[in-house]
Amino acid sequence: MDDIDRAILRELQTDGRIAYADLGPKVGLSASAARQRLQRLLDARVVQVVGVTDPMAMGGQAMALLGIGVDGDPRAVADALAERPEVVYSVLTSGGFDLFAEVVAPGPKELLDFVNDVVRPVEGVREIRSFPYFGIHTHRFLWDVG
Repeated sequence: MDDIDRAILRELQTDGRIAYADLGPKVGLSASAARQRLQRLLDARVVQVVGVTDPMAMGGQAMALLGIGVDGDPRAVADALAERPEVVYSVLTSGGFDLFAEVVAPGPKELLDFVNDVVRPVEGVREIRSFPYFGIHTHRFLWDVG
């Protein structure tokens, strides 16, 4: 990956639907060269261009990151939670928690009910620490590409 590839990735993080006619000049290329560069990055699986929903805009009003401690295999707990539509994502960790799960609910009561009535009874769940956040209206997934 060179500086132009990284510039393309930075532009895509800002606007994943940018037209090649706009992308090219922003990164110092023609539109067709920008298209070829992006296609090479896609073919190499360096980048994916996908739609990311905003759970708050889709009716959720309460979100939380759950730090979950597990007795046994945390993959089984992650798999069980991944089946639930309330779970935006789950990720295994090697830190203070065995996994994290981000959840979204219509409101604070439903979020509490989900944690107590759905997550706690999952076999293997030993502990849950909830880090709620409210009124967040957008997710931005930006990583430094150099």
